[in-house]
Amino acid sequence: MVFGRSEHGKPPVEPVTFKILVAGGFGVGKTTLVGAISEIRPLRTEETLTEAGRPVDDVSGVEGKHTTTVAMDFGRITLREGLVLYLFGTPGQERFWFMWDELSEGALGAVVLADTRRLEDCFAAVDYFERRSIPFLVAVNCFDGAARYPADAVRQALDLDPQVPVLLCDARDRESAKEVIIDLVEHAMRRPSAHQLAT
Repeated sequence: MVFGRSEHGKPPVEPVTFKILVAGGFGVGKTTLVGAISEIRPLRTEETLTEAGRPVDDVSGVEGKHTTTVAMDFGRITLREGLVLYLFGTPGQERFWFMWDELSEGALGAVVLADTRRLEDCFAAVDYFERRSIPFLVAVNCFDGAARYPADAVRQALDLDPQVPVLLCDARDRESAKEVIIDLVEHAMRRPSAHQLAT
């Protein structure tokens, strides 16, 4: 797709686009982060939590949550002229993990959102991206009232490799969310490609 208008007879420039995933456990703030940063009205596939889902949707620690993503969230952000990121928020519950393979196809990298009150909920996402060698960082969503821990303590608790960035963020705040996305793009661009690793 071509964006922009031609100037002085020059054809419009087609932007470079990248796909970014936002993953993590149930209720960690994935939909919130995509919504906070997207320059378009985000696509959301949320459904109301029901009594029938209570045995599989553990709302411990997120008792105020009444909806859940059942497919994906989608947003877009232009970081600078000619660089557009498409953001895909993954569903957090285990029964929807089968969709991750489709969503991760062709992704530049991923943000794994974490909540220190339920840190174990992001283990699956960390394992998923490590196994597939998809560059990722961990962004700790600093919920009101949650204990704050240094990045190194979170790294140790998640048993992350030293090169995986760990950041603190507020998924509700556009600038904080944007900083996370920029750090991810920089991290992914610095990472050697699979071809370079093989030689």
